[in-house]
Amino acid sequence: MKKLLLCAVVVVSASVSGQRAQKGDLQLNAGLAFPHRYADNVGLYAGLDYGIHNDITLGVEARFGAKDYGYGVDGRWFGLGFNGNYHFNRIMQIPNNFDFYAGATIGFNTFDYDHPGDKDWREPHRSEAGLSAQVGGRYFFTNNFGLNAEANVGNVFNGGKFGITYKF
Repeated sequence: MKKLLLCAVVVVSASVSGQRAQKGDLQLNAGLAFPHRYADNVGLYAGLDYGIHNDITLGVEARFGAKDYGYGVDGRWFGLGFNGNYHFNRIMQIPNNFDFYAGATIGFNTFDYDHPGDKDWREPHRSEAGLSAQVGGRYFFTNNFGLNAEANVGNVFNGGKFGITYKF
């Protein structure tokens, strides 16, 4: 019983001590990216966010996805974006282990096809620059580790993501 109580105290104190984004913080985010309009399969993402103010972060993110068209034809999508987010924790008085934010991303993505029967048929078929908007959140269960989820709409990133956050 004492061990169970000790474990509960450790878990509760770790979850209470998590910290939201603050000025000077650097956060690494990585995980699964939900389908972009050019890719049907779940992809991957990785990015960094840096706190320039207690309520504002700037970041960079890359995403990769793929699509199988059948008959040996497949496509790949890659996107690179630069984002800015406003974190609402202070004005909404949200506990420190939660982080709620919204913002915008400017970026670029490209999509190419690969056909095994035609070696010359591998080239970028669609590339574009554009904007996206996002809303998301994080839950920190320790001072450094947390989970993140985000929904995006726009022509750079469209869909969502779910993953982990590590705060340096």
